[in-house]
Amino acid sequence: MTDEAQLLLPLAARVAAASGWDNATRAIMLAGKALPELPPEMRDPQTYISGCESDVWVAVIELDGRKVIAGWSPSKIIRGVLSIILEKANTLDPSARAKFDFDRYLTLCGLNRYLSQSRGNGMKTVINRLPTLQS
Repeated sequence: MTDEAQLLLPLAARVAAASGWDNATRAIMLAGKALPELPPEMRDPQTYISGCESDVWVAVIELDGRKVIAGWSPSKIIRGVLSIILEKANTLDPSARAKFDFDRYLTLCGLNRYLSQSRGNGMKTVINRLPTLQS
C-alpha cells in the first residue's frame, strides 16, 4: 500500500483492498449501507444533481446533533460511490472540501476502474456540487 493509499478512510480502503471485479462491486454496494440517507421529503429539485446516469440528491442534514452531507440514489452502485465520497467530504470543513482532490481520492481507492464513463461523469457533477454545501 502506498503512503497516499494509507490516507483512505475505511469505506474507500475496503474498495482499494478488494481483489477483482466481483469483490470490488460487493465492497462498493456494501459501502452504500453507510450512506447518510437524505430523507425523501428533501429529495426535491434544489437537492437534485442533474447530469448523473441515475437520479442523485445531495444536501446537508442534521444527524446525531451535527450537520453532515447526505445523499440518495436508487442505484446501489451510486449509493456506494456517494457513500465513499461523502465519508471523506464529511471529514472536511467547507474550505478544505473546496480544495480537496476528490478525483485523486477515487483513483487511490480504485473506484475509477469500476465506473463507466457516464457514472464517472455523474460523480464529477456531485463532486462539483460539494463546495456549495455548507455543513
